Amino acid sequence: MVGERFALLKQADGSYLYGEGPFISAASRPAGESAFYINDFSLSDSKPWKIPAKMRVLDSLSFPAGELAVDWASLAPDGFAEVFNQVTAAIDRGDIKKSVPVATETGCVVAGDPRSLLHALNDAGKYFFPYAWVDGERGFCGLTPEVLFNLRKGRFNTMALAGTARAEDATVFVFDEKEICEHEYVAQTLIDRLSDLGMVTKKERNVLNLGSLVHFHTPLEVFMYGDYSVEMLVKKLHPTPALGPHPRSEASMQELIRWRDELGCPAYFGAPFGVYHEGIFHSVVTIRGLHWQGNQIQVPSGCGVIEASRLVNEWQELALKRNAVKSMFGV
Repeated sequence: MVGERFALLKQADGSYLYGEGPFISAASRPAGESAFYINDFSLSDSKPWKIPAKMRVLDSLSFPAGELAVDWASLAPDGFAEVFNQVTAAIDRGDIKKSVPVATETGCVVAGDPRSLLHALNDAGKYFFPYAWVDGERGFCGLTPEVLFNLRKGRFNTMALAGTARAEDATVFVFDEKEICEHEYVAQTLIDRLSDLGMVTKKERNVLNLGSLVHFHTPLEVFMYGDYSVEMLVKKLHPTPALGPHPRSEASMQELIRWRDELGCPAYFGAPFGVYHEGIFHSVVTIRGLHWQGNQIQVPSGCGVIEASRLVNEWQELALKRNAVKSMFGV
């Protein structure tokens, strides 16, 4: 099942769309054809629609298992500490209320093929959406719990997913004012962004248990006033407040991108990844994944920094997220 070039995404109904290359790139969604939307975090690809030579709908995945040995380099905290201080200084000046720096752990594959990581996608839990993009010797894959949006016949669904703790701390997590504040920033900002598109319904905040980690989760639904292009909706929603600055402006976005680059963040981490098929567009946020090129492999993790954030706590949260990913993928 592992080809040289392919794209994969789990749908809301539990099925999987698997597109086989070669792919044709296009600036806008082709009428009457199925296509993947794959762009980087900066949305720098002017032709993000990837039209596969063949699209298959799968009931399950069957990626083969394989041995993969990775020599991980120790991730020193000094680079992140410097960026954290820059973020908190911007908050103190009143420039922003929140931003999301990313720390990236890098390793070298010493045995095996990075594509054997795909085996972990086979048995994803119900709250995860497996995704993958393989382009020859480079690619990325992951198990994300975060939906960017799902669009079908004027009904638009998305979510606020922010605030993190270990699963064993779930009973205390529900009272954590810092995590609640961070989550409500995300939820309210999404509502503000979507209110001009239609009538927004915010459902009750709950705790999503993903095994080793828990997150606050608030579903949102919009009954849209009219028809809007996928491209416009992606630009309106991306990056979600969970991964982007608040308030979002050209200046705060450029600053975040500079911080990501400074810390060696992979270009596709936290990016929109979607697929259009038979009148439905389903998209996710590419978190909880690994990125590779040749024998270099990376696992990034981000954290929402607000006024109440403390460096030690955020550094621990970043490691918690990366370790959860490495555990899921057996590396």
